[in-house]
Amino acid sequence: MNFGSILCLIFAAVWSAVLLTGIEPLTQLLLVNAAVQLILFVLVAAIPFAKTGRMSYVDIAWPFGVALIGAQILLLADGNPLRQSLVGGVYLLIGLRMGLGALTMAKATGVIFKTEFPRYIYRRMVMEKQGEKHMRLHMLAEIMAQAFANLSVLALPGFMLAINPSAQVSGWEVAGIAIWLAAYVLETTADAQKLRFIAKPENKGAVCNIGLWRYSRHPNYFSEWLVWTGLVIAAVPSWLALQNAVSAPLWYLLGAAAIGASLMMYITLVYLTGAIPAEYYSVRKRADYKRYQATTNRFFPWFPKRPS
Repeated sequence: MNFGSILCLIFAAVWSAVLLTGIEPLTQLLLVNAAVQLILFVLVAAIPFAKTGRMSYVDIAWPFGVALIGAQILLLADGNPLRQSLVGGVYLLIGLRMGLGALTMAKATGVIFKTEFPRYIYRRMVMEKQGEKHMRLHMLAEIMAQAFANLSVLALPGFMLAINPSAQVSGWEVAGIAIWLAAYVLETTADAQKLRFIAKPENKGAVCNIGLWRYSRHPNYFSEWLVWTGLVIAAVPSWLALQNAVSAPLWYLLGAAAIGASLMMYITLVYLTGAIPAEYYSVRKRADYKRYQATTNRFFPWFPKRPS
């Protein structure tokens, strides 16, 4: 059993366990979202993969799936209207920003519709080195793992916030939304700095180490992880409010599953389709990249080290 299949089973188990809580507003959202995500991923990612062999279609399915979580929160949740509108808007903004960006890139470069993203070529290469048999089946499992993440751990912080009827605003919520907003600004800034750098002809083949890229080799990935971590922090009061509604084991599972959103994004953004796959190619294309690796943190920002 490969990593994608394991993730599918874990996320399906989390989704099933949360249904056992019997919290009606939460289970209704989970059931509707499961149908929405599975239909979306089959039509937008799985069928195109079956026809072309390219995994990159998941870069369209996943963000629009996140946006659909936001739409469901706005349309179906019955918590405090202000909280519901805010968290639904956050999910919509996260998803639409990345989804529309993926479509724009696909149209401009041909990646996704004509060629494969290097990170998915890297995943195929890793599986080949591991001696995986039934390669296409394993690749399909990794595509569907992102669908199962959308219908379980990534949706859960938003759903818990959206069903919370309390009109009182917690400090946890303020801190979480502030972290999300700061992370969103950082991610947008990092992307803009990178685009300005590579647009200059004199920087062709050079390493982008300006602005935020001076303190992290992947400030965009770090910021994306921080976006989801902010949502998890904001969901803490909503999780605490459910303590008396379910048994202790299920309540703790809810909390662990919500934290899974942050953990899943970290694993993905560092190991699966983020930093490590990107650097596999960067170190081969850019002569100074090894020096950049020696002086600059990979993920968490910090001051540059002195070159040895």
